[in-house]
Amino acid sequence: MTQSFVSLRAGHSALSHIQNNGLKADDVGLLMGASGGPKWFVLQGIDEWLFGEFFANKKAPLNTLGTSAGAWRFASLGQNDPVAASRLFAQLYSHQTYSAKPDQREITSEAEKLLHKYVPESAVSDILSQTRVHHHFIAVRCLRSTASEGRRQALGLLSSALANSVNRRWLGRYYERVVFHHPASDLKISKHWSDLPTRHVALTEQNFQPALLATGSIPLVLEGVRDIPGAPKGVYRDGGITDYHFDIDLSRVNGLTLYPHFHHQAIPGWFDKRLKWRRSTGRDWPNTLFISPTDAFLQKLPYQKIPDRKDFAQLDAPQRIDYWQKAIDAGRWMADELQTLIANGRLGERTQLWD
Repeated sequence: MTQSFVSLRAGHSALSHIQNNGLKADDVGLLMGASGGPKWFVLQGIDEWLFGEFFANKKAPLNTLGTSAGAWRFASLGQNDPVAASRLFAQLYSHQTYSAKPDQREITSEAEKLLHKYVPESAVSDILSQTRVHHHFIAVRCLRSTASEGRRQALGLLSSALANSVNRRWLGRYYERVVFHHPASDLKISKHWSDLPTRHVALTEQNFQPALLATGSIPLVLEGVRDIPGAPKGVYRDGGITDYHFDIDLSRVNGLTLYPHFHHQAIPGWFDKRLKWRRSTGRDWPNTLFISPTDAFLQKLPYQKIPDRKDFAQLDAPQRIDYWQKAIDAGRWMADELQTLIANGRLGERTQLWD
């Protein structure tokens, strides 16, 4: 029996649609992308196929929603050659190197250099002038001590983690979700993001780069981004703090939500990683198709795991770069399998109900 590398689960409405109609680009209203640092390398093959082929002739605008690495991945869309941009991002990210003990300034500086190579000002103009893709990415505006750097920030993180463990809504005492969106966006999210305090800010040529930098600014690792143009004044950090893998109501999205993910579970926020009882499911996302690697895929990878940020410390640069490239190459097995299932009309029979 041929090994399967792609796990497919869908909410009840999405499953019914796929079983009866298959999956076409115009069925998809929203493309989601999670936080998770280099974990996304295993999705690179799927991204290239989606960006370059699957969505090539989509008639209605495609909405994207991402935080941190997810938002950075989707910044390829809307550029003149999204596949080339996506490959450039993977190459730049995978080849990042630092000194033996990098501080926040060094890591932030490297992220800034990567950003300006991957999404230069000319690319920002291209992204904002087109309307085929409507970008949305989230950063958090830090409140109280979480807006500080150093020890005071660490104490704020601890306090907000404790508050979150009691009630996820209490994160709103420490962070405000800010959704940066394409100026032509009409994305509908049910209940108006009422789970946490939320603002919406239109993307401009002045704020696109700082907002994208902010959504990946990991607390205590990178410096926060201060006073993003057009947004409320303050310090902005990683959108994964509130929306690591998301837990928002997607029932009002016009069309299906397509969610290629590197993990078999969707963890709502950054502080929920160890809270095993707090996970998003298909009951919450009836219109979502959730795509993730199988255990068989993971066993084919070096070290039998997907890449993560710990690799910077545990592997020397040549070992890490080689490992990450192998993970990128392996991800194309997932893309090939997904493409074949859709082309052969077998996606419905392979997709399970996500409950």
